[in-house]
Amino acid sequence: MPKTRPTVLTIVGHDPSGGAGLLADIKTFEANKVYGMGVVTALTWQNESEFERVEWLSVEKIISQIEILLRKSKVEYAKIGLVENAETLKEIVDYLKKHNEKIRIIWDPILKASAGFDFHSTSSLEVWQNVLPDLFIISPNSQEATWLSGGKIGLEAGEYLSQQCNVFLKGGHNAEKLGYDYLFSHQSSVVSRQSIINRELRTTNYEEKAFSFKPKVKNVPAKHGSGCVLSSAITAYLARGYNLQRACLMAKNYVTAFLLSNEGLLGWHKI
Repeated sequence: MPKTRPTVLTIVGHDPSGGAGLLADIKTFEANKVYGMGVVTALTWQNESEFERVEWLSVEKIISQIEILLRKSKVEYAKIGLVENAETLKEIVDYLKKHNEKIRIIWDPILKASAGFDFHSTSSLEVWQNVLPDLFIISPNSQEATWLSGGKIGLEAGEYLSQQCNVFLKGGHNAEKLGYDYLFSHQSSVVSRQSIINRELRTTNYEEKAFSFKPKVKNVPAKHGSGCVLSSAITAYLARGYNLQRACLMAKNYVTAFLLSNEGLLGWHKI
């Protein structure tokens, strides 16, 4: 009897170096035993350390790519990465929800390329925030969480955003606890009973409102595209049926192995 794998979709930019974006997501999906399909939102001119420019695809071209895939394939989990603006994100999310109202969407809110290129400095914050309730989980770093929350810092930003959707707050830029990630749940069942109590009391100890993931290794080499790999790994494990807390833990472990795979900026995926 033939084996089957869940089918997942990534809607992201194309990075020709293979370290981030579409190629990185497909590698991650394959390594984590799901079948990945990919839709391109942008063409980029970059390598692992330089970013020259981006050419955005129109919403119509993005939707057309999605439409032909969904004619044949049932997709329960979709990841969205780099998009031109909040309006584009909303149109993509609305289309996916129209096709399958129960689809779970994972969004990696890319604010800057790892080489420093700023994508969304002039975008309307209100429009970005209006999309959040239609998402299952977002995976911002501390800078992205501060941007999306309208200026809140650190764990306060994560807790604020979790009022709209689940939040996996990445700790790679956490100066106080480097490498500590935090899961703020919009569904309190995935965190501890103590976290639920604290959420009801609206305490100011944000760390007690989240499930924390400690780093297993310190001083790991940096990698181009590690945020893309993390969000696509979360997508893969969710599609395989793991609950949110377990999926995030397994994704963190996968990214750790990816970061330790070599000393360069382009990581290796282990199958």
